[in-house]
Amino acid sequence: MPTTPRNRRASSRQAPSRTSARTVRASPATGVVTEPAPRPDKVPFDIETVLARVRESVRDFADAAMFALSARGHDSLFEQLVACILSIRTLDEVSLPAALALLQRASTPEALARMSPEDIDALIRPVTFHEAKAHQLHAIAVRTRDEFGGTLPCDAQVLQSFKGVGPKCAHLALGIACGHEAISVDIHVHRVTNRWGYVKARSPEATMAALETQLPRKYWVELNRLLVPFGKHVCTGSRPRCSTCPVLDSCRQVGVTNPR
Repeated sequence: MPTTPRNRRASSRQAPSRTSARTVRASPATGVVTEPAPRPDKVPFDIETVLARVRESVRDFADAAMFALSARGHDSLFEQLVACILSIRTLDEVSLPAALALLQRASTPEALARMSPEDIDALIRPVTFHEAKAHQLHAIAVRTRDEFGGTLPCDAQVLQSFKGVGPKCAHLALGIACGHEAISVDIHVHRVTNRWGYVKARSPEATMAALETQLPRKYWVELNRLLVPFGKHVCTGSRPRCSTCPVLDSCRQVGVTNPR
């Protein structure tokens, strides 16, 4: 049968163009997605443009606790590690004053090692799991004094050898105090980057692995500083403020069902 214009139109409808399909390369281990799913109502996702807009949108918000602490002069690796431990499962509004109270009393491993866990606990009582953290911090101070001569080496493996210190704290402390290019993924970084569709991962650990494969290294440390306030004030856990979000035209809004 000869091909008529009508037949050609029908054939076109039955065989969608390849260019309209989702272009994704994913790793089962990390859940990496190297290209967000195309949507007709969204512009192509460009991480440099997105982060520039986020940077501007968070300019008037308070810095994440560890960055704020560094700006106040508590920028040694030991102080940053202490602050990160205090921040675990604790809001910045609580952990930052607690870190300041403790570090104003004892900002070095030697000084903190001379305190008892009970004295440390009294200063950090507002934070979550304060009693356990007091013993943990004391043990870190004693080991740093005795094993490392009072100075922590800029080494992720060393930091993670301390009980309770995972990649998030190790990477963030190293990034701020030592200038190491390392990605620190907390709940905000995990939620926002997956909601954008920039990565597709089920856990913060998987998100970190995914970001390490595709995020330009120049953003590895800054990402946490930007996305903590962005995640707290704009791309919130429930009912994100999509209507006023500066990157709405790029965000795939993965999992968003009830935005403001």
